[in-house]
Amino acid sequence: MKIQKFAIIGVAGYIAPRHLKAIKDTNNTLVAALDPHDSVGILDSFFPDTQFFTEFERFERHVEKLKREHKGNEVDYVSICSPNYLHDSHVRFALRVGAHAICEKPLVLNPWNVDALADIEKETGKRIYSILQLRVYPVFKHLKKKFQNDKSKVKHNVILTYITSRGSWYHTSWKGQFEKSGGLATNIGIHFFDLLIWLFGNVISVEVHCNTPERICGFLELKHARVTWFLSIDHHNLPSKAIEKHTRTYRSLIIDGQEVEFSESFTDLHTIVYQEILKDRGFSLSDIRPSIALAHEIRTAKQYINTTNIHPLGKRYV
Repeated sequence: MKIQKFAIIGVAGYIAPRHLKAIKDTNNTLVAALDPHDSVGILDSFFPDTQFFTEFERFERHVEKLKREHKGNEVDYVSICSPNYLHDSHVRFALRVGAHAICEKPLVLNPWNVDALADIEKETGKRIYSILQLRVYPVFKHLKKKFQNDKSKVKHNVILTYITSRGSWYHTSWKGQFEKSGGLATNIGIHFFDLLIWLFGNVISVEVHCNTPERICGFLELKHARVTWFLSIDHHNLPSKAIEKHTRTYRSLIIDGQEVEFSESFTDLHTIVYQEILKDRGFSLSDIRPSIALAHEIRTAKQYINTTNIHPLGKRYV
């Protein structure tokens, strides 16, 4: 099989090492990398010969040069790990230089941006893939199959809690700027909203019970589930069992009173997603659009104040 040539945008970011590992694990190569920050020693562990740039213009020129030098030297895929608000611009760049795009979550901030990208897909004949790694997590694949085979059409009761503690730096960075990250619902919650829709069907109604820079929670009615959900970056919200384990992250999914265990490492899931993409079975625009639309609806929703029923785990989350 031909070795695919990759470029990456945002190589100094938190999530980039998972993409570098996925490229290496699938026996492909990285020929160009871009980030305005130069703390990219991580490249030495994966692709030390990669051409690195801190300016987009020079990176773009290099990728264009590879395309024009001679056939077979061009970039096949561009992996995008840049800040959320830049994703659609970087996806357009990838397609216009003749590469497929592999973009971190959220693909875009607004559902109408998905429609615009679909037009560019048609114009260029290149594909746009998103990273929805929870869909390839073995436990969730099993649940998906179980629910698909269930003909009872029962409405499940679901409680989702995700707490990923962040320090004060978060609010200073682009992640804490609503117009750049899309807020917690988009930046933190997008994978879980995609998972819920994938497991339980289309959104029927949405309520938002609290929405602050540190936490957001509410209620969703899906085709086959009623979901109470809570997302937080505040370590004060960690339950005692997480504190006892000295962990700053807590994930919990309870379905009909039974907790689903998914605390294992997610670090290899990107590799699985890349393997599927390279077989032209990656997650497409149609896969990602429902969760983008839901996150947008949540962050623009009228807030429903219900201080007696913020979250089943207790008022202390408010």
